[in-house]
Amino acid sequence: MTVPFLEIENLTKDFGGLTAIDQVSFKIGRDEMVGLIGPNGSGKTTLIRLITAILKPTSGIVRFKEEDITGRGISEIVNKGIASTFQIVKPFRQLPVFANVMVSCLCPRARRTRDWVKTVELRVRDALEFCGIADLALEPASVLSHGDLKRLELARAVATEPELLLLDEPFGGLNPAETMLIAKSLKRLHKGGRFGRLHSEGPAMLIAEHKLSELMEIVDRVIVINFGQIIAIGTPEEVVRNNEVIEAYIGKGMHRFVS
Repeated sequence: MTVPFLEIENLTKDFGGLTAIDQVSFKIGRDEMVGLIGPNGSGKTTLIRLITAILKPTSGIVRFKEEDITGRGISEIVNKGIASTFQIVKPFRQLPVFANVMVSCLCPRARRTRDWVKTVELRVRDALEFCGIADLALEPASVLSHGDLKRLELARAVATEPELLLLDEPFGGLNPAETMLIAKSLKRLHKGGRFGRLHSEGPAMLIAEHKLSELMEIVDRVIVINFGQIIAIGTPEEVVRNNEVIEAYIGKGMHRFVS
């Protein structure tokens, strides 16, 4: 890793007397896929919401491409090239799937070229095809299964063509086949496999997830947090053999996640 693409410095978030994120610092390179793991309540979702400006930090700094973006507006964060998916999916349920994704294409970032109107349909169809739900384009979002809603959430994010993608439990509630499909899709997206004709590389990623076996197969490094503090950072192989991580989270069975 050379110049940090995303840099988090001493990020802290207090909720009254509770410190949810406590002096968290880490860096992510432009070419990295990084996992974020920890038990329920460890602070994973709060951390992602701080980076995306849904929450404002009590203290600390978020830098993106060496620019301080701490506490900027959500729309400004998106237009700088950061997109996210959420653990609880909230589509426009009465709108068709196609229209749900089209909304993402209306942000200023997606309208920078003069021919953006001509490319909206192509961009939406590309996102739907990539996520495997192109056949549901005209269906209202209200009829989608949980797995298809997860794919719709991902399609809405990638339609903005982000440089950094933050994912909050993208495998949550999916069966093994659906999980494998999304995992492979994320890896392909990271390698530039979706907008290959427009970009030479895919987005960097930070993926918060509980399904460790699938996550460890696709990420380069893993950040482990507990009670809002980082307790380990390393490769999947290093993390699953870290005694503090084993004792705090998984137990001895964690060794089976890496061959």
